[in-house]
Amino acid sequence: MDALLERLRAGLPAEALITDPDITASYAHDMAGFCDAGTPAVVVLPRTVEEVQHVMRTATALRVPVVPQGARTGLSGAANASDGCIVLSLVKMDRILEISPVDRIAVVEPGVVNATLSRAVGELGLCYPPDPSSWEMCTIGGNIGTASGGLCCVKYGVTAEYVLGLEVVLADGRLLNTGRRTAKGVAGYDLTRLFVGSEGSLGIVVKAVLALRPQPPQQLVLAAEFPSAAAACDAVCRIMERGHTPSLLELMDRTTVRAVNAMASMGLPESTEALLLCAFDTPDPAADLAAVGDLCKASGATEVVPADDVAESELLLQARRTALPALETVKSATMIDDVCVPRSRLGAMIEGTAAIAERFGLTIGVCAHAGDGNTHPVVCFDHTDPDESRRARESFDEIMALGLELGGTITGEHGVGVLKKEWLARELGQVGLELQRGIKAAFDPLGLLNPGKLF
Repeated sequence: MDALLERLRAGLPAEALITDPDITASYAHDMAGFCDAGTPAVVVLPRTVEEVQHVMRTATALRVPVVPQGARTGLSGAANASDGCIVLSLVKMDRILEISPVDRIAVVEPGVVNATLSRAVGELGLCYPPDPSSWEMCTIGGNIGTASGGLCCVKYGVTAEYVLGLEVVLADGRLLNTGRRTAKGVAGYDLTRLFVGSEGSLGIVVKAVLALRPQPPQQLVLAAEFPSAAAACDAVCRIMERGHTPSLLELMDRTTVRAVNAMASMGLPESTEALLLCAFDTPDPAADLAAVGDLCKASGATEVVPADDVAESELLLQARRTALPALETVKSATMIDDVCVPRSRLGAMIEGTAAIAERFGLTIGVCAHAGDGNTHPVVCFDHTDPDESRRARESFDEIMALGLELGGTITGEHGVGVLKKEWLARELGQVGLELQRGIKAAFDPLGLLNPGKLF
């Protein structure tokens, strides 16, 4: 410990090091439940690339594991500390270095908060589309590490589609530049995509070149009430089959709607079994909403209400963004799943989740990025009750098994981390697992970067 701190101090300002155990303990984990976390030896908050390089050279010399962190809003335990590690928190590297309206790119450090970037580019008539629900807190570095998504992915895609290039500090302290600033480029292997979603296990992202889009028109939202989740999912299939391109297509089940009303008094229809929110940011959103409203009625919607203006639309979107916090109030603890299935199997996924909830005697609310088939079943349970906690964990695993059975994946946007690494092996298969471990060994032969995650 003394040797580690002595070496770190040689290349870091005093304020970049935190050794007080009461403070370092607060950096031990992200927002995931049921994930073990160790005790870090030290927390480092660098402000420069050179300081990150010094940390990695020190870690390599002394064989000390390093756990990179952003804002710790993750839901898979990917940012959880291991015993004796260096926690490398990148939140102080928070500068927007460049915004180019001509090239439609932004160059940023990893600690830039998603919403901060969105507002900055918005002032120039541009848009950075990825918008995780935690966008007011989560950082671009964390978004890259977990390949995060958001509400607008159905039209605009996920983080991976906006990362053009990266500057990465490797495990031994070398600096690697990947990708490009140009609109096109296919030189060599796509190392940039390899780092996106790697959860800090291959290198430390210290700079990112991000693609931007022109700011779209203000979107309008439609809310449709359904007598069953199956009917709502049928409407989703009809909407996508007819070629519509909504900017948002979200679903909340009855449990979620009631939780939102209880927490925020939103006035959502509690008689509903499923509430579908659909938005368009096209030149004539009202016409698009009218067409989608007809499709919802054809699928059995009992009520279809298009918003009259942007303010009413924003109120509906706020209800959706409140879904996860609201479900957290149902019981003392939650486990938030993140299973993505083909859109055509969305109804089967939601009905299967309801059956799992009934079988285990648990409350499981589902909100979903329905246009992507990305479901977030939230298992609500009393963490002081050992039997209920056991049933919660078992139901969580059954939900993942159901997703794979339906041709889906164990994570659409939250990542693997600690929570799902057993299931990653099942999804990849033996050959895929061996190849991915080989890639990890090529970038991090000593296994120092975020050990115990993914594999």
